[in-house]
Amino acid sequence: MSVRTLVKSIQDIMRKDSGVDGDAQRISQLCWLFFLKIIDDQDQELELMRAGYQSPVPEKFQWRTWAADPEGLTGEDLLAFVNEELFPAMKGLQPTGQKGDRRVVVRDVFEDAFNYMKSGQLLRQVVNKINEVDFNDLSERQHFGDVYEQLLNDLQSAGNSGEYYTPRAVTAFMVDRIDPKPGEVLFDPACGTGGFLTCSIRHMRDKHVKRPEDEALMQSGLRAVEKKPLPHMLCVTNMLLHGVEDASFVRHDNTLARPYISWEQKDRVDVVLSNPPFGGKEEDGIESNFPPQYRTRETADLFLALIIRLLRKGGVGAVVLPDGSLFGEGVKTRLKEHLLEECNLHTIVRLPNSVFRPYASIGTNLLFFEKGEPTKEVWYYEHQVPAGQKAYSMTKPIRLEHFQSCMDWWGGANREGRVEGPQAWKISIEDIKARGYNLDIKNPHSEAVDHGKPEELLRKLDAAETEAANLRDQLKAILAEALAR
Repeated sequence: MSVRTLVKSIQDIMRKDSGVDGDAQRISQLCWLFFLKIIDDQDQELELMRAGYQSPVPEKFQWRTWAADPEGLTGEDLLAFVNEELFPAMKGLQPTGQKGDRRVVVRDVFEDAFNYMKSGQLLRQVVNKINEVDFNDLSERQHFGDVYEQLLNDLQSAGNSGEYYTPRAVTAFMVDRIDPKPGEVLFDPACGTGGFLTCSIRHMRDKHVKRPEDEALMQSGLRAVEKKPLPHMLCVTNMLLHGVEDASFVRHDNTLARPYISWEQKDRVDVVLSNPPFGGKEEDGIESNFPPQYRTRETADLFLALIIRLLRKGGVGAVVLPDGSLFGEGVKTRLKEHLLEECNLHTIVRLPNSVFRPYASIGTNLLFFEKGEPTKEVWYYEHQVPAGQKAYSMTKPIRLEHFQSCMDWWGGANREGRVEGPQAWKISIEDIKARGYNLDIKNPHSEAVDHGKPEELLRKLDAAETEAANLRDQLKAILAEALAR
């Protein structure tokens, strides 16, 4: 049985349980179960490799102890064990205070976790299915990684929980352009389920990790924060799945809750890759953590202000922002002025509205900048939906190869030899200032759509409205006749 088929069979079992309601609960349930299996498989490998290694999970609650035997605990006994013993023990784990203490990771994952299943028999069936995956088998782990990302994508039907999923092609493109390396401190202040982190890990392993020391250096440079419990749990599990031994760097917290001024020089980072939540409002009082000129309840604006502060001189950032951040006034104008003065905003890649469907049909932009020198000019590149396709969708999502023309135009690490063309143009800082820092600059090379003469359009509109009125009258007559019978 393939890993994908196995995961689908687990979801089918959960659908039979009256306690699991909807995709969000199903994925949350899957997550803590997978987490315990993954960390136990990882522990067994570390026990063989390291003398004196001790699992962060007490022996009684390790997966191998209570879950590995297919004929083990089931029914009411299993439910009682999970609800009355396992969960309290995991939530109550006391950290040792030592560096790299994995107890912190376990406790944080279970902090807001919950066992939704009410049938001990169905829970045993799920556990037995999970036992079929060996997370120490590299091929199975890689296959499961793809399935896991699909699970994250499935959150689209879980209400607003889907807001933190960024298409993998977008994260991969941004990481490829930034090219993070071991030894650099990489930070995602609103990491969601860890898309930028996993893409960065893959990128560095493919291009820069040559020795065990490089791997250790890479892992030690990762930083992340996630506010919501479910994506935090998913992110930590995702890190373990990608071979990260200590995932305690993924903090369950609100980055914006810390006062802006308290981020000191020692907190500076080399790389920021992030898709800050936009369209939402922060809780009352959060904006007071920021200087008066940047105070707003718009989350994306607060994150942009913080990201500019957090980058060290020479640090690089790539951030997803909505169109509103480019043309907005007030605080948004002051933020853009600050960004252009503190950083070289060298490239803006404009994405079509359909990239983030089904979560939102909104124009988004990828901003690439380096801190330390002011902006002299900004290059724009308009990403277009492939020929023969009207828009991106669930069945035809954006893929990394769709960015190839932009990569070819980019000009390498030093961005040399860029030329204007049908999809590329540039604007000077003087022109940007003259526009009142409005960065919402349309493609000057695109032809205006000819909608026809105004009088002809009005005539067609009048005809359509008359036809609609006639149809309404006919429908009313039909309904009246039907009621009179």
